[in-house]
Amino acid sequence: MKTLLKSIIFTVFISINLAAFAQVGINTNTPEASAALDITSSSGGLLVPRITAIQRDAITTPSQGLIIFCTDCASGEGELQISLTSAWKNLTVSDVNDPPPPQVGDLYLGGIVFYILQSGDSGYVEGETHGLVCALSDYGLVEWGCHGTDILNIPNVTSSPPTGAGAEIGDGVTNTDNLLADCPNPPAVLAARTLGPDWFIPSVNELILMYENKTTINTSASANGGNPFIDNYYWSSTEFDMNSVWVKFLGNGHQTNYVKNNPYVLRAVRAF
Repeated sequence: MKTLLKSIIFTVFISINLAAFAQVGINTNTPEASAALDITSSSGGLLVPRITAIQRDAITTPSQGLIIFCTDCASGEGELQISLTSAWKNLTVSDVNDPPPPQVGDLYLGGIVFYILQSGDSGYVEGETHGLVCALSDYGLVEWGCHGTDILNIPNVTSSPPTGAGAEIGDGVTNTDNLLADCPNPPAVLAARTLGPDWFIPSVNELILMYENKTTINTSASANGGNPFIDNYYWSSTEFDMNSVWVKFLGNGHQTNYVKNNPYVLRAVRAF
């Protein structure tokens, strides 16, 4: 009898050890074959070790893939982190049920996304998605305004291709605000602002981005009740001198400067 009992115990022991080297299931007898550990629960989650940044840094040679929750990181809100070969990195999270970030061509905030800010751009924030949208349709022909006035705080850009302050990505909104502050009732600004107080005239390099993504913008505009770009010159907010402004022909991409009191096409822009 004792021999039989020992045999049963031995068999159970061997079975337990064999299971330990296969999948392990908690609250389940059938763990997923691809998982080393399968935890089943409808009332709780997995809680990883919670330690401070000092305690984390005291870990000697952390293994690649080691995961912890740093309780005093992220300004005290806490942060899930993983050990890579180079350093500890945070596992990026977003608000629950956040929609996917907008991409070029998406309908967003009443316009069409034509650029997502990159590192080095004005307004770029690491871990966040920001960019520019253009209106679904042109305003139409309108004068820029303020002919003969050198607009305060809008630098004259005479280099070709146009570069520098007043011409770059992020300059359109400040150019527009400065134009409105320094010149009474500028027609192009008033036209852009018919869409709302945060719409503006694009800087010349923002206008170039619109041209580079013209096909995508036209497709999205047509699908969402808007209109494609036409073969004409479009205003930028980048001043060349007191009498002229940078414009771009969106039919073939020709770029030059034309006088402020000529009527050209405007496609307003807003940032997000």
